Amino acid sequence: MPDTTPSPQAPMGRRERKKAATRQAIADAALHLFLARGYDNVGIREIADAADVSTTTLFKHFPVKEALVFDEDEDKEARLLAAVRERPEGQSIPAALRDHVLKHRMAAAGGDPRFTAFFNLVNSTPALRDYEQNMWLRHTAALARVIAEESGLPDDDPACTALAHFALEAPRTARGHDDPRRAITRAFDLLEHGWHTLASAE
Repeated sequence: MPDTTPSPQAPMGRRERKKAATRQAIADAALHLFLARGYDNVGIREIADAADVSTTTLFKHFPVKEALVFDEDEDKEARLLAAVRERPEGQSIPAALRDHVLKHRMAAAGGDPRFTAFFNLVNSTPALRDYEQNMWLRHTAALARVIAEESGLPDDDPACTALAHFALEAPRTARGHDDPRRAITRAFDLLEHGWHTLASAE
């Protein structure tokens, strides 16, 4: 699903534009087929034919089938780190990460039928759910370094790595809940206040 958040990019040359257009055509064809028939019912050759490319060309752009559903996520990492670095004065790091997750992984789905269809496809397909989560968790090391930097702690502090990991895992807690926003908020309450405080409040 294309990320609608704009980001500054350097002008591309003709070859780069052609390559980007081919990649987008493949991704669009794949998503159209997946939404129409289901991820597991569509083959790679069908996608290549629909995009009018060879399977070799398809695999140059997307090394595995799951990657056809997701755009590159460098911009996502940049926004994730900025959420910590640029948080309002007085806001804790867990609270900043909570707000970021709610904004970009939950609220974005509201009101856009295309995003809702994409979201439903991912959530109903175990292979896509796992691939998306693994992509998201790739940001753990970078996020841990920023947490340490913002907290005045050593880069290799295990607490920073743990906070980064569990913050990135938090969206998984929303699966299967009637109120995903509350589920994610509850997970971040644990990161903010600790188990003893939450358990004592029950």
